[in-house]
Amino acid sequence: MALRGVGVAVKTLASRTFTHPRALSASSSSSSRCRFQIRSMAGSATSELKKIQIQRDDITFDAYVVGKEGAPGIVVLQEWWGVDYEVKNHALKISQMDPGFKALIPDLYRGKVGLDVAEAQHLMDGLDWQGAVKDIRASVSWLKANGSQKVGVTGFCMGGALSIASSVLIPEVDAVVAFYGVPSSELADPAQAKAPVQAHFGELDNFVGFSDVTAAKSLEERLKSSGIPYEVHIYPGNGHAFLNTSPEAVKRRKGMGLTDEDSAAVELAWSRFQSWMSRYLRA
Repeated sequence: MALRGVGVAVKTLASRTFTHPRALSASSSSSSRCRFQIRSMAGSATSELKKIQIQRDDITFDAYVVGKEGAPGIVVLQEWWGVDYEVKNHALKISQMDPGFKALIPDLYRGKVGLDVAEAQHLMDGLDWQGAVKDIRASVSWLKANGSQKVGVTGFCMGGALSIASSVLIPEVDAVVAFYGVPSSELADPAQAKAPVQAHFGELDNFVGFSDVTAAKSLEERLKSSGIPYEVHIYPGNGHAFLNTSPEAVKRRKGMGLTDEDSAAVELAWSRFQSWMSRYLRA
């Protein structure tokens, strides 16, 4: 089964079978709906993030912002888990990068967070992808209306795919950095990208058609034909979500069969992120 708007297949990770967005069977999806609960997760970064509300069309949604007033803005997009501790950690890290960015996380799930694969799957199943793009555009507009002359978009996994889609669908975006995620052609064709795109993938990522090496190389070919500046980086020996390094995230990754830990690759990826965003958001 394919994920509408992203597109991924069932894959085996470390001798254990997992599915990624929209690839669960009907029976397992049904069971997740029966037991799913809305939960919140408070991480160490939570207290440093300011909760705001953003309006788009006739909808108001929550977002979290941190960073220097007047600094270039970066919209930070969640993984399929939701706005949890790790995406907040990422936003805080981005805000503290020299010489400073203003990071904003739109809550695409409207307060819901999945604590296991089945819950995350259920949340992804219910996501309105076109609505998510509208949320991202409204977030970019909010940052530009509140002191950020230029605004980039970054994201992880599901958010990575949406980041690339934003380079195609949101003219106001000035730069994109995507981590391990590629949108399906139904959502956005990277060959039509209008903002510079940098993308990062793990060599051992097994989410076929979404963030594996084949997907990364296909993305590179599409970006090449777009004519915009781009970089696609593949990290040897690393799997999916390799940037998630907090103790909680490492435990969660290991529970999914993702046992790689590579601090040098993490440092390199963040360094490339910083260089890319600084180049295109401070010019």
